[in-house]
Amino acid sequence: MTILRVATYNIHKGVQGLGPIRRLEIHNLGHAVEQLDADIICLQEVRKLNRSEQKYFTHWPDLPQADYLAPEGFEAVYQTNAITRHGEHGNALLSRWPVVWHKHEDMSDHRFEQRGLLHVHVMVHGVPVHVIVVHLGLIPASRARQVQQLATYIARDVPPDAPVIVAGDFNDWGSQMRHALNRIHMYAFDKAGVRTYPSRLPLAQLDYVYARGLKPVGLEVPRGRIWWRMSDHLPLLAEFEM
Repeated sequence: MTILRVATYNIHKGVQGLGPIRRLEIHNLGHAVEQLDADIICLQEVRKLNRSEQKYFTHWPDLPQADYLAPEGFEAVYQTNAITRHGEHGNALLSRWPVVWHKHEDMSDHRFEQRGLLHVHVMVHGVPVHVIVVHLGLIPASRARQVQQLATYIARDVPPDAPVIVAGDFNDWGSQMRHALNRIHMYAFDKAGVRTYPSRLPLAQLDYVYARGLKPVGLEVPRGRIWWRMSDHLPLLAEFEM
């Protein structure tokens, strides 16, 4: 039996805190991502560049964050969702397995939030697996429309018999997104007490790993001071039987 380990993690652009007390956490995140020991790592709020922060922090990495965070031997894929005054940020995927191709689709629902999905085709032990990284909007109606767009995208761009994973920050404090994804045969491992946000005192599970065509067998959330210091979200690690 082969187990596929998939992590999702909103890294909060590699910086924690506000104003003059904010601190750079990207180096700690690099060590943490390696400790997850996942085969596929789905990341949200990943910076490609930020000119302001680069000037502020002495040890800002020379590489884009996705490339910097990729463990040795992993391939990094990044796509921009939002262009800001000082740079750009989006979703990323780090893969231990070969990446065949990848693409991006804009999911912005209104002009105040720039959102997108990252679709990566990965070969796992010769099996094609489609992984989609998302970061849904803050407004419930926007999230509902984005999940409908996701359903249309999967029906159009993913073969019906291919395993598919959808992972990311769903920003859903209830069960609306779960029911919508279940209707398109995407299921997450159901485990009581799983909470990922806010990281210091988790109250809700905003981060999920859904799958179709793979059997979910385990779910865990790393906890402790080392984790809540690095981001406002905790990572979520799911295991699937291939």
